[in-house]
This record gives sequence, structure tokens and C-alpha cells, in this order.
Amino acid sequence: MPDHLNEVALSRRGLLRAGALLGGGATFGSLPLAPALARAAEAAAIEAQWPSVTALIDKYVKARKVSGMIAALGFADQAPGYIARGREGFDDRDASGPNSLFRAYSMTKPVTGMAAMILIDEGKMRLDQPLADFAPEFATMQVAIDPDKSLAARPTQTQITIRHLLTHTAGLGYAVVGRNKVADELKRLGLNPGIVSRIKLPGVNDHPPIPDPDTFLKLSAMVPLVAEPGTKWRYSMSLDVLGIVIARAAGTKSLGAFMEERIFGPLGMTNTFFQVPDAARPRLTTNYGFFAGLPVAIDRPRNSIYAAPLPFHFGGSGLVTSPADYDRFLAMVVGGGAVGGKRVMSEAAVKMGTSNLLPEGADTSGTWVEKYHFGAGGMVGTGRDEGLYGWSGAAGTVGLAQTKFKLRSSLYVQYMPQDHYPILREFPVAVAADLIARTKAAG
Repeated sequence: MPDHLNEVALSRRGLLRAGALLGGGATFGSLPLAPALARAAEAAAIEAQWPSVTALIDKYVKARKVSGMIAALGFADQAPGYIARGREGFDDRDASGPNSLFRAYSMTKPVTGMAAMILIDEGKMRLDQPLADFAPEFATMQVAIDPDKSLAARPTQTQITIRHLLTHTAGLGYAVVGRNKVADELKRLGLNPGIVSRIKLPGVNDHPPIPDPDTFLKLSAMVPLVAEPGTKWRYSMSLDVLGIVIARAAGTKSLGAFMEERIFGPLGMTNTFFQVPDAARPRLTTNYGFFAGLPVAIDRPRNSIYAAPLPFHFGGSGLVTSPADYDRFLAMVVGGGAVGGKRVMSEAAVKMGTSNLLPEGADTSGTWVEKYHFGAGGMVGTGRDEGLYGWSGAAGTVGLAQTKFKLRSSLYVQYMPQDHYPILREFPVAVAADLIARTKAAG
């Protein structure tokens, strides 16, 4: 996630007052209006409260740079407000909405992180427990001496721990973003835990088939690390490794089974999947890539690669979700583990997961999180951004929880690469501008 978050000073009192104003849009539902008129009035009220966010979405959709876009914004456990424009695809008749399905990609990582925090809270794994306790293949690792030049390696001085996996400090490589010999070796072995399209795209999905979870761990442990465990922040496949470990520690058949039982089911996240069922496929958006500057469909609902089972449930990139569903996850985070009086995980577990879990002395210089800390699968804000937790996805989505002010903000669109447009830099700036305006208006 690039370092695009705008640092703004907002008073707690002002934000609480702003939250009351935000919730005001829901009152239109009780007016004696026809349902369609009530919905239109509510949408207009929400857009009036978030003019900068609305203008941002309008800018891209009206110019047909993207087929559709939707933001979900809310305070505490109040119902979210949605700002939606466009359709689920340029040639799709269905409008983008709260229950449209989006490929979350790396927005999966915070969910996996919180799943791990549940197990840590219950004593089924420990934060600084060696990975080798669950995956003996990782007991004796090698680290590349110069990963940019070769795979020549030496034995590591430290074992990989659960903390390292949560914070991208395990030293593991990442085929999807790496530009070194380790990444090349991961690609050669098919250790690229992510799916994009049935269409073969050079450099994206032209690698061998991704293996089953046990083989994935076995082969991953044979590839040198890019850094000594615990010393450097390096974006990696560590949350995918952790997802397999979570299933082993919990005694469930898969990561998805554990998430369904402990997170999705209790939160009512009925539109979040590792494989999109046939009945839900009409609500799946189209994902686009850019060729010669023009958007070209690379994954359509009718023949989506997400309609088939994954080789295993990728804890780092595998989820498809809806704006309404992911907002429930964010509401659980800002609610300290509970939503609407229903507790999903302990407050202590959420507090730990949204705190700085980086190993002492870990180097983040020159990385996406240089100005921030890192928690359970997501960035953690510092300074004026204290309380911020979340991450973005490869197809342009982003989900943020501001635990200090109980603010939830997320944005959904589908195009790759995510930096083709500066939307992920512009969205938090727009949210901050609207919050500042509202706190001033609230006095």
C-alpha cells in the first residue's frame, strides 16, 4: 500500500459530532415516502455530507475511466453511507452497489491478520512462536546473500515467527511484486499465490500451476529468503503462508472454514468468498487491465477465474467481497471486536492486531510503510494518523479503520495495476477534506 495517507489533525469532539451528522442520512428511511424516493433522498443526503468523495467518484466514472466505483463510509457501528456511480462493468447493465462483488486481493491480509489474532488470544498460537512449530519445513532456512544477483545463500541466524509473518518481516519473497532472483525462483516453482485471469498475461500468470497448500509450504521453504527474519519490512507472501498455518493451528480443513466460522458467519458477511458461487456470479464486477492506455476486460463474471476453486485459500489475496460485507469487518475492528452488541473477538485481540507489531529495529526505510507502523496484516498509523489500520488491494480497492475516531472508510473499483490512476492517494485526501469541513461546521 503506497504511502498516500493524508495526515490531518481532527478533534475527537468534532469527529463525534460529524458522526452524528453522518448517521442523519438514515432517518430518511422512516419518512412516509415511496421506497425509491426515500432511497434517493438518503443517497442525496449522504453525498451532501461527503462532497469531496462524491466529486472524486464522479470524476472517474463520468469520464469513463472506470466502469463503476463505490465508497462506504460510517462511524462506530452505525449503518454505512454509500456513494455509488456507474455499473459493474462497461457492458454490464447492473449498477454498482453495496452488494456488488469486488476482488479484494490484498485487502484479504487484514482479515487473515485478525484471524491469527483470534488464535493468539485463545492460546492456540503465540505471537513470537516459531513458524517451524506448525511447518517444520521452515526450521532451517537460508537467506540470499544478494537476492538481486543470485540465489547464493547462507543459513539464517533467526527463525521465522508468527509476528514476522503478520508484519512482512519474515524475509519471504513475493513473486507478484519482487524484482530479484528470489522472486524469479518463486515464479518458476509456481509459488505465486494470487489469481487474475484465465487469459495468459505475460509476467502475471504465465507461471506453472500453484500447488496444494502442503506442497506450497514445502517448496517455499526451499527458496532463500530476501532478508534475515525480523530485520527488514519486505512485502511478501507471508500472509499466504500464515493462512495455511491458521488452518493447522485451528484444526480446520482450510483458512476459509475458520474465517466462515469465526468471522464471516458471526458478522453476517454472506457475500464474502474464496470461490464465487454460481448464484452470486451475476453480482461480480468485471476487472480491467490497461493496454495502450485503454481498459480491457481481463476477468468477466460469466467466465471468471474466481468461479473455480483456488489451489488453497490465499490468506494474502484470495477474497472476493462486497462493500457492505467489508464494512462489517471494519465495523468490528473500530468496535473493538464487537458490532451491535455481538462480540466476534476480544477487545484485547483487536487492540493488539491494530498496534505496532514490527520487531524492534526492523528497517522500513524506502518502503510503502516508511512513515507508518505495521500490525496484523495491515498498516498502522503514527503521529496524526494514530489509530489508522488497513490496507489496499491490487485492483484499486482500499479499506481503512480509524479506531481512535471510530471511522470506517473504504473504496471499491476494479482495474489493474492499482497505480494506473492515483485514486488510492486521492481517496483518503477527499475523506479528510470532508471531515475537516464537517468538524468546522459542527463547531
